[in-house]
Amino acid sequence: MISTITETLFSEPPQETLYHYTSLSGVLGIIGSQSLWASDIRYMNDSAELRHTADLVANEVASRIDASHRRPHLLTSFLDWVKHRITNGHILFGASFRANGNLLSQWRGYSAVGKGASLGFNPATVASCAAKQHFRMGRCIYDRLEQQVLIAQVVDAVEVLADGIEDGVEREVYHQLFEHLESDLLRLAAILKHPSFEEEQEWRLVSPVVSDYRQAAVNFREGRSMLVPYISFSLVADDTDAVDLDHVYLGPTPNISLSMNSMKMCLAKHGIRPANGIEYCQIPYRQN
Repeated sequence: MISTITETLFSEPPQETLYHYTSLSGVLGIIGSQSLWASDIRYMNDSAELRHTADLVANEVASRIDASHRRPHLLTSFLDWVKHRITNGHILFGASFRANGNLLSQWRGYSAVGKGASLGFNPATVASCAAKQHFRMGRCIYDRLEQQVLIAQVVDAVEVLADGIEDGVEREVYHQLFEHLESDLLRLAAILKHPSFEEEQEWRLVSPVVSDYRQAAVNFREGRSMLVPYISFSLVADDTDAVDLDHVYLGPTPNISLSMNSMKMCLAKHGIRPANGIEYCQIPYRQN
């Protein structure tokens, strides 16, 4: 039942240019390696979305218990399991794209010192690369009512799964059942985002679920305050291809002409000629 929900949510192919904000060092890494680093979503900058999903489940469970649900122990066991497994269980890796490639909020995060760009990838090429590597693309959901409806369907599926098991059994019995839902619940959590992020119009690229990181191609990079697990996502279908960019925005910088020129030179050196060119963001650079 939950797999049907996630299949539907991840079946819509992106049509618009997919922008990925990054630093200038990130630009060099992406075009040099022809890949993106898909980070463990628990370590991403806005990983509070995982807690957001847990909060949605908590609200749904509380609402049903307040309405005198006949199986309160089942519901509280599920909530207990979600709070633990969503941050301590299987791993999902993700990379973020935006439908809007010129957002002030994003430039503040990636161009604080005049060193940022927004790379606009061809959506068909990204979707093709995703299919080849068994990744999925999903449009993030920000509408609170739609999120509540989806979580209600998840809890409905939990009740069906536990049908025939007497309420009040040891929580471990329930937890073994819930494991059947874990992969799909993680995928759902990856695209349920707090409404306050709606302006980002994010598309989330998500990996297959990893149950044992020691057996997977997991690497580590330095984050702001800790090591961050990641896996590589190839941006080309064949090693002879160039990265397929539709458009590039250059972030706020004090040296517009020189920065635009060196960006064009760098991309051309790697055989990349964005179909819609390179454009300055037109946001004044302010040095803090």
